[in-house]
Amino acid sequence: MSDFLNKMKAAAKADKKTIVLPEGEDSRTIEAAAKIVAEGIANLVILGDPTTIDVDGATVIDPKTAEKHEEYAQAFYELRKKKGVTIEQARAQMDDATYFGTMMVKLGDADGLVSGACHSTANTLRPALQILKTAPGTKLVSSFFIMCTPTEYGEDGTLLFADCGLNIAPDADQLSEIAISSAATWKSLMSDEPVIAMLSYSTMGSAGGDTAEKVQEATRLAKEKAPELALDGDLQLDAALEASVGLLKAPNSKVPGNANILVFPDLAAGNIGYKLVQRFAKAEAYGPVLQGIAKPVNDLSRGCSADDIVGVVAITCVQAQMA
Repeated sequence: MSDFLNKMKAAAKADKKTIVLPEGEDSRTIEAAAKIVAEGIANLVILGDPTTIDVDGATVIDPKTAEKHEEYAQAFYELRKKKGVTIEQARAQMDDATYFGTMMVKLGDADGLVSGACHSTANTLRPALQILKTAPGTKLVSSFFIMCTPTEYGEDGTLLFADCGLNIAPDADQLSEIAISSAATWKSLMSDEPVIAMLSYSTMGSAGGDTAEKVQEATRLAKEKAPELALDGDLQLDAALEASVGLLKAPNSKVPGNANILVFPDLAAGNIGYKLVQRFAKAEAYGPVLQGIAKPVNDLSRGCSADDIVGVVAITCVQAQMA
């Protein structure tokens, strides 16, 4: 187990939060829930059929027959009536476990939600954006992975990769927002100061092309919005991580060789990149974790293991503490 995960679990145990797991029908969710309760990481609410779910120490609720079904339906109706939602539609929506769980978070009956083991990102994100909305001062919801690698890169081998799970083709302004959100996330989770590399196939304009120019513009915008951040680009991956390469390719930048946050130019690069590191370097990958939502809601990869769910729940608890 990585030092990062130990740190997250210890922090979660020190101030236990209530996390709702809406996928009670998934065997990995149940296996993870048993581990979470046994380790004392969080107080858990599992949504599903109480007659088939047996996890000692967890609360199991069937949304369709829940005591607060009508209360949540009324609250959802008030939130969405200007969008044309009727009370009848609101009641039907509360039969959906993810919507019900998100209302639990909205109304303070839970501190965070983790879903996605057997549902798409859209199924997790849509209710979060409709009910919880974005955090104050945030223009864009994005995602990241915490990658724990057997290397010396980042903070003792731990790095943040963004965006690897949500925004398909971010423009320059969106990339700058992803970088700024990732820096805030790093500060809340880690001890080192954030050092951000805006990645491309080019280093400091060494190659042309639309993608390189987009990353260069994103770097300019991020520096303009958050001049206090250690951030630079465009940078090739080797220049971002290896000081000797960075000295040759970007001698005037302080980021090369010190980067702990890698911002990818688009979802294709980010998603392929994290999976390459996970498989070839045997890295632990925790995520995709969402940033920019008013309260913690986190997505899972549908290829996740029970241990991956435990890790994301621990991170969600720490996010809830910071919120």
